[in-house]
Amino acid sequence: MTKEKTKHLRPSWDEYFMDLANTAAKRATCDRGRSGCVIVKEKQVLVTGYVGSPRGMPHCDEAGHLFKKVYHEDGSVTQHCVRTVHAEQNAICQAARRGIALNHGTLYCKMTPCRTCAMLIINCGIDRVVCEKKYHAGRESEELFRDAGVELYYFNDEVERYDNQ
Repeated sequence: MTKEKTKHLRPSWDEYFMDLANTAAKRATCDRGRSGCVIVKEKQVLVTGYVGSPRGMPHCDEAGHLFKKVYHEDGSVTQHCVRTVHAEQNAICQAARRGIALNHGTLYCKMTPCRTCAMLIINCGIDRVVCEKKYHAGRESEELFRDAGVELYYFNDEVERYDNQ
């Protein structure tokens, strides 16, 4: 009796690096947005990042969330946890601390980066952003990326929403 051999299907490079971003997210310390990020260049990992508080500061998992209200032009009000640094910001900071240039790199993350992260990504010279899903408030970032010539790719059209928005 012969055992049939199942063909091994290798993930695409985008799938592989997104899996690494999701692994980095397991280190995140804010249960509201456990997010991770990987920045690569020429199919090599440069840096990783995850959602967490600044060095030496208490984490959401320890001290709870630090919510701030944001008032929008349309009259809506949302709440955001400001205790932590975003995964994209932490990855960019890690590159700065280590003297790693990110120019012409690709960034992998859970959802559309926020407006602040988008501006940092653009200024770092990152050419491509790959997101697992869309962020419910990602329209401005999408416009910034388009205007700056940064390619934005989504694995799917699912939209990430948070409780207590």
